[in-house]
Amino acid sequence: MPVGIFRVCLVVITAIVNHPLLFPRENGTVPENAEEIIQKMKEREESLRLEQLRLEQEIADQEATQKTLEKAAEVVEESKEEKVRWDMWTALSMVIFLLIELWRQDFQEGIWQDTGGEEDDMAVLGKAFKGVAFPDKAVLASFYEKRILGTTGDMARMREMVEGFADDLLEALRSVCNRDADMEVEDCMGVGSMYENWRVRKPFVCDLIVPFAPPEPYCFRSQTWCSGNSFPPDEQGYGTIKVCRANEDVTGCICDKTKLGEDMLCLLHSQANTTRPSSEMEDLLCFKNTQYLDADQVMKWFQIAVTKAWNRISHKYEFDLCFSLLDSPGALKIKFKSGKSIAFNLTPVVQYENSDVYFISHFPRSILAADLPSSTHWFLTFAVYERRFIQLVSKTLPANACHVSCLQILSFLHGKQCSLTGPSGLTNYHLKTVMLHLLQARPSQDWAPEKLEARLQDMLKFLEKCLHEKKLYHFFIGNGKVPAELGFPIIFQRAEPLNLFRPFVLRRAIYRKTVDTFHEMLRNTSALINEYTVHIPLAHANGIHKESL
Repeated sequence: MPVGIFRVCLVVITAIVNHPLLFPRENGTVPENAEEIIQKMKEREESLRLEQLRLEQEIADQEATQKTLEKAAEVVEESKEEKVRWDMWTALSMVIFLLIELWRQDFQEGIWQDTGGEEDDMAVLGKAFKGVAFPDKAVLASFYEKRILGTTGDMARMREMVEGFADDLLEALRSVCNRDADMEVEDCMGVGSMYENWRVRKPFVCDLIVPFAPPEPYCFRSQTWCSGNSFPPDEQGYGTIKVCRANEDVTGCICDKTKLGEDMLCLLHSQANTTRPSSEMEDLLCFKNTQYLDADQVMKWFQIAVTKAWNRISHKYEFDLCFSLLDSPGALKIKFKSGKSIAFNLTPVVQYENSDVYFISHFPRSILAADLPSSTHWFLTFAVYERRFIQLVSKTLPANACHVSCLQILSFLHGKQCSLTGPSGLTNYHLKTVMLHLLQARPSQDWAPEKLEARLQDMLKFLEKCLHEKKLYHFFIGNGKVPAELGFPIIFQRAEPLNLFRPFVLRRAIYRKTVDTFHEMLRNTSALINEYTVHIPLAHANGIHKESL
């Protein structure tokens, strides 16, 4: 643009300079060719005018082009800004859509919504259950006395009878086993609800665990999911058991990884102390071609050993003994000639190091339990510490504390509801875990016998909250507040908490069924309790209520 203006100015100056008026006339007369000169000047002037117009047109075109470029740049910039705004809105819309979709799925799965169309069908977290007629203290006391207390004496007599027979059976088992080549069986221990005095449902079943160890010179070396190696989430709570020689390092001797030569010997391993062939490792109940203890092999060995032991002592008893479940190593049933029977479980376990934590080969499984990763993965049971914790806390509670009573009533209600509507994902172990958490969280005086109603509601609300969040943590694993008096292994205290309700996240159908069963149980609480409660006159009930206040 400046170049164009300069060229116009140059043309104008040239025209002025060449104008005839600037030149003086000689003698004041017009030359003879004046007309010719004037004509040329006109032609020159016309050409300059045309040149000026052309230059002005070029300047106009340049200005238009410049404006077009500037406008195009503005359009591009606006499009970029619009694109950025569009990308932001698109991302925000996607996030909102995903949140709505997640909420919709939860809503459709029946999570804490009013399925019956009535407001009183929904329980309120942390508050009184809306629409639930909960029994008062007098009714609860009568129900507990009539339905629960009467079973305590029966449990004691059954435990005594089963323990005596189990000791005799295991002694016979030791006598039929080869002490040099077979597993060494130790004394049995009672665990579970029958030995924690809160079992209420019949038939009563005693659970006994039997530790066993390999013959010399072998030993068990265990590894758990919290030992340092990474385990998938579905293998948390499990471990493996390796059969090794007592003087063999867990990682193996260097002589197994290095060729020493024919004339060199390992100072740790003699020629006679070589690893057994795979066939002999299978004799030690290992999985094929491995050194890992196989739960299925252990089950077969134990069932055969128990059968041989019973054949040796059966003449001393006036009843028959048989296996009630073939897929469990020691699910036994005593059959009397009168037709009555007693069931008990005698389950082989492996001790974890020097603790009272045990690897258990088989255990009762619920519909919520996932399939075992493999037969070389063993589940860890903390049943001995659970029984010991309840005994320890009971010493600090008021006389006739209501913690066991709450668990018994809750177990009874859930069992009755499942008999009406079918099984759910909840088990008695989940209910006991709820009680253990509340025992640790609440002060001792809150468990006085007159507070049975309040504590039972606390357990129901806590269980409802855990179902809502799909989180119920194992009481011992990851719990840094476990009393030191128990001598609990520190490795499990420092582990990540284990969520017992984790399968609910993936198995939505079972979760929906469990929640429905729980809400149905809440609605039926009064009916289930009143059905087994002695009729209490109104005046007498009011008197009991006033005394409790």
